[in-house]
Amino acid sequence: MTTGSTSIPVFHTISSFRRWREEARQAGLSVGYVATMGAFHEGHLSLVEHSLRDNDRTVVSIFVNPAQFAPHEDLESYPRTLPADLVKLSKTGVSTGDSVSKVTSAVFAPTVTEMYPNGIERSTDQQKGTFVEVKGYSHQMEGSSRPHFFRGVATVVTKLFNVIEPTRAYFGQKDIQQALLLRRMCADLLLSHPTPQNVHIIPTARAPSGLALSSRNSYLSDRELPFAVTLYEALVEGGKAWESGLSHDDVVDRAKELVERKQEQAEAAQVELRLDYVEVSDSETFEVVAGNDGKNPVILSGALWVGKTRLIDNIMLGDTSGTLC
Repeated sequence: MTTGSTSIPVFHTISSFRRWREEARQAGLSVGYVATMGAFHEGHLSLVEHSLRDNDRTVVSIFVNPAQFAPHEDLESYPRTLPADLVKLSKTGVSTGDSVSKVTSAVFAPTVTEMYPNGIERSTDQQKGTFVEVKGYSHQMEGSSRPHFFRGVATVVTKLFNVIEPTRAYFGQKDIQQALLLRRMCADLLLSHPTPQNVHIIPTARAPSGLALSSRNSYLSDRELPFAVTLYEALVEGGKAWESGLSHDDVVDRAKELVERKQEQAEAAQVELRLDYVEVSDSETFEVVAGNDGKNPVILSGALWVGKTRLIDNIMLGDTSGTLC
């Protein structure tokens, strides 16, 4: 265990963290959990604040998971900023009834060897050992572009849940498919820490422009940044069409038309915009929703390349009370 530049204990091994967790269990304390890959922004810190308000103790994990990166993706360049992340955590707190600020109780920052003691290959064809796959829910939406992504996510989060044993876990809406898939995984695997009801999905944190906060936003150049909000603007345009009763195809077309208009402006600024996808999906099955009954909640999601940076976003339409909580 280390404390770095703050008073928050940082655990690098499973055995040391489990001793801390056992002390919390013996004391009858609830433990909230926020899983991250680091490079904190206000979206991460919002999740931490939710956990601080709901639980006696809060744990944040920081682990860049190689199993969710395909061989051609940005594992090596993904930002790793542990010292700065710890400072941000130490400054993020909520006031308790006696005016004392409650902050993160512990950070779990394991090595790759600790999480994958038998090693981990980037190519799934070469991987050996036990992996978790949520069949039937991993190939749609993001899974259509990143076919092995959710296998890596489900595997590492199962491992992390086994280590942390959280009373409650908190995920952001920006990664809505991931969050809903993990909630389903908890139900299918009969997990008690957390139960599916205690997997909380918190609305996306956004910049004043509407851009969803993301660690990958740091890849954007000054020239690219003004165009990064294009995806959100397209989803909002499509959302208006959905709420007015238009069909799936009309909704997608409206969103694509906005991107096309922005592509012309971006080209003049020597910025490349390339739409990966826009889709309307059922919030339970992730399958494409063709009709529009205006009742059942749906996810309008998409991915957009801004230069060499791939950004994702989504908005939920309809009654979200059973999804976001």
